[in-house]
Amino acid sequence: MKKDLKIAIIGAGSSYTPELIDGLIARSSQLPIREVRLVDIDEGWHKAEIILSLTRRMFEHAGLPVKVILTQDRKEALTDVDFVCSQFRVGCLDARIRDERISLKHGMLGQETNGLGGFAKAQRSIPATLDICRDIEKYSPDAWLLNFTNPSGIVTEAVLRHTKVKVVGLCNVPVLMQKGMAKVLNAEEQDVFVQVAGLNHFIFARQVNLQGEDKMDYVLEEFLNDNQAFNPKNIPSLKWPRKLLANRHQIPCPYLRYYFSADDTYQKCVHEAETEGTRGEVVKRLEEKLFEIYSNPSLYVKPKELEGRGGQYYSDAACDLMSAIYNDKRTLMHVNTRNNGTIAGLPDDCSVEVTSVITKAGPMPLNVAPFEPDTLAMLQTMKTFERFTIDAAVNGDYQSALRALTLNPLVKTGKVLEAALDETIRENIKYMPQFQAYYEANLK
Repeated sequence: MKKDLKIAIIGAGSSYTPELIDGLIARSSQLPIREVRLVDIDEGWHKAEIILSLTRRMFEHAGLPVKVILTQDRKEALTDVDFVCSQFRVGCLDARIRDERISLKHGMLGQETNGLGGFAKAQRSIPATLDICRDIEKYSPDAWLLNFTNPSGIVTEAVLRHTKVKVVGLCNVPVLMQKGMAKVLNAEEQDVFVQVAGLNHFIFARQVNLQGEDKMDYVLEEFLNDNQAFNPKNIPSLKWPRKLLANRHQIPCPYLRYYFSADDTYQKCVHEAETEGTRGEVVKRLEEKLFEIYSNPSLYVKPKELEGRGGQYYSDAACDLMSAIYNDKRTLMHVNTRNNGTIAGLPDDCSVEVTSVITKAGPMPLNVAPFEPDTLAMLQTMKTFERFTIDAAVNGDYQSALRALTLNPLVKTGKVLEAALDETIRENIKYMPQFQAYYEANLK
């Protein structure tokens, strides 16, 4: 077993990086890390420099002899590494804010991983990810790519379909669901078994067991009673439609509010945008405060203020995933991986988010009981949206973009869609070069 692990973090200027470093430190007895390579570009360089200093202080305080470098050179970053953590945001938070405002302007939800906003983020994220993957194939073909770049499931599928890179996608949503369920059951998290299945940000808890006893109905009732243990900070808090979800023996993830209560959620998002600002604007203010804290030369631990960021625990889950792969631990985790028949009715080669046994060879998904027809139909529609979204990102095909968005339940169709899509491309053309020909012919 290799005793000299090297890790590259793409998008090191992320405010989540201290949580990732904190997780590596906590698992130093399981992961013999000797080098961490932080990678960012000009737009994120100032933040990355702050993260570099904080990371070095954190390792030094922990007494760990880990070499930490910061670079823009991907060859330097990706040569002979074991794990690559992808957590970048093309266009930074300003691109997210533009997505939110464009969507709301055209009467649609503007969330960054759903609807038009999720589509736009995929168009920026996928080409950059595939470019990075070409370097991983060249310089570290045996490395594992741990993808947190959103929309995580769509980006993970793009890697599965268009590269030879070994990839696992991660999201904090199922982690938060499991923690919330343990809290509701007044139980230790390790005593609660939760099986999730579906697509990233479109998953359902299919089983909830406490030491072998089925607790689904009890937890579902607490869920429908709006128990706050289920509400993450970055999702509008609205009551769920009890008449629709009662007696279903499955619990939707928080993001499904956007689909099951679309009009109510839209109105709440409009109100928030007009008062405190869109979620992207709120996060931008929070990040400014976080980086002021990170800049303190006497700080050498992950600050508590990071918990308000919204993506809490995903970095810690990434460290669990690294340890499970490296040590062949067979840990149960909720990850994005190739379907291969795990969910009946979805393509075998697509990415699904499912509870899996994590081995040295990667995730081994637990088979999922068949979904009811209406839930399966929703999953099939969303998967078709995802696949057309990937085609648009890879080929710059405007018709694929329209076909994808026409399928999405959160997107208006017809002339308003064409206007919103054109505005999205026009405002993002710097980050969507695949649409340059369309832009030159129709929007310039």
